[in-house]
Amino acid sequence: MAVIGELIKKAIDFTGMITSDPDPVKAQEKVLRNLLETARLTAFGKAYDFSELLKADNIVAAFQDKVPVHDYDKMFGEWWHYLLEGHQNVTWPGGQQYFALSSGTTSASKYIPVTDDMLTAIRKAGISEITNIHAFNLPGDFFTKQILMLGSSTSLIQKDDHQEGEISGISASNLPTWFGGFYKPGREIADIADWDERVKRIAEEAPKWDIGCISGIPAWVELMLKEIISHNKLNNIHEIWPNLMVYTTGGVAFEPYRKSLEQLFAHPLVYIDTYLASEGFIAIQKRPDTNSMALFPDNGIFYEFVPFNGDHVDENGLVKPGAPVLSLANAEENVEYVLLLSTVSGAWRYMIGDTVQITDKAKAEIKITGRTKHFLNVVGSQLSVNQMNDALRVLEQEYNVVIKEFIVAAVHRGEDYIHKWFLSCDKSPDPIKVAESLDKTLRENNKNYNVARGRALKGIETELIPEDIFYKWSEGTKKLGGQVKIPRVMKEEDFLEFESFVRNYS
Repeated sequence: MAVIGELIKKAIDFTGMITSDPDPVKAQEKVLRNLLETARLTAFGKAYDFSELLKADNIVAAFQDKVPVHDYDKMFGEWWHYLLEGHQNVTWPGGQQYFALSSGTTSASKYIPVTDDMLTAIRKAGISEITNIHAFNLPGDFFTKQILMLGSSTSLIQKDDHQEGEISGISASNLPTWFGGFYKPGREIADIADWDERVKRIAEEAPKWDIGCISGIPAWVELMLKEIISHNKLNNIHEIWPNLMVYTTGGVAFEPYRKSLEQLFAHPLVYIDTYLASEGFIAIQKRPDTNSMALFPDNGIFYEFVPFNGDHVDENGLVKPGAPVLSLANAEENVEYVLLLSTVSGAWRYMIGDTVQITDKAKAEIKITGRTKHFLNVVGSQLSVNQMNDALRVLEQEYNVVIKEFIVAAVHRGEDYIHKWFLSCDKSPDPIKVAESLDKTLRENNKNYNVARGRALKGIETELIPEDIFYKWSEGTKKLGGQVKIPRVMKEEDFLEFESFVRNYS
């Protein structure tokens, strides 16, 4: 098997040598032209006169001038609801076989169309991820090992003329045949809808597998690994999977989970970040000397960027009318942007809900910085999730604790506002001192927050709770496992409901 692995590795290395990344700006213009050409005779294409746009000297500018920015409610309310009713040629040619149920943190009821062209694009991105892995200098043996993909259930919901499920379940149910020998837990277990039962079966079968790579959201991967270790009476996961070398993560920041995850390993792994959303496979980490991910500039997605600040984004996280929208050609590095997508699933100038920074424009590399609706700005503090995560890493160092989950909101104290934080914590430092340290760090690193603290934001409170409370709450709201993420910022009404859950749980 080692010889076979070396042959596979050499084939992948050779593929990497004979292929090169396209010029991102030129590739993006070509993608947009192909999108418009393919969709010009759909209802959406006719409404916005794609045929005329294709004649423009500057096709990007013409597209941006003619087609409005869409959030989910606008896209679904005006167009996608027809697809659920069985209509065809609405925003993309043909009918609709799959809908991805949003597994994000802001809604559980979004229906995102997933076309055959999008599934092809996702498979192409997955193959790119595999062929690019040569950059991480893994031994030949790795390429004969199995991959454990902890996603949502592959048992999709049949509804009239289409099927519904989370994007990871839809993707896994459409894996190419040749990949079946590498894929674990396999369709029988992956079809199990109940999260706890699925993890139990994985724990039972785990000793039979030779896993080289794990893929999934950190919180749920950690819970799965703990169950495997407990069920099989192990000290660490490498006792049954000695060849485990790689963890491909995505969806949330990995650093909050690194310390606790590495307690489950005999040694650290190679960590590779990915960016798969319900709307498509957006980016992957392509080299080991960066934490950024490279966009796929030539794979069925046209990217746009809106500067993320109070002038251009409202308190609900929506792009304001008239906000500047930039293509990759004229976006800048190290500026926080709202990400828009136009895709081969018939999303058009669509707010995916994430914020990103371009870290290397020539390589089309980005970092996810947060969510538009997880932007705490009720009293002008302008705190992004990225800034919150950075501040919590400072707390971890100061108090020698692990903080993986948190939820924060601006809540009333009489006529005034405070920021109230619930933090998961593996120890019990003084919450008043923790609040003072957190406040101090945020004031030092965010001038808007510092100004707000001298005006409308009158205080900050922290409450330290066990992390399993977050997961029990998630389970209670039927959001457990798969691609589900714990929300970071809540509106006051929702936050008070979560606070009530914490009180009742305790």
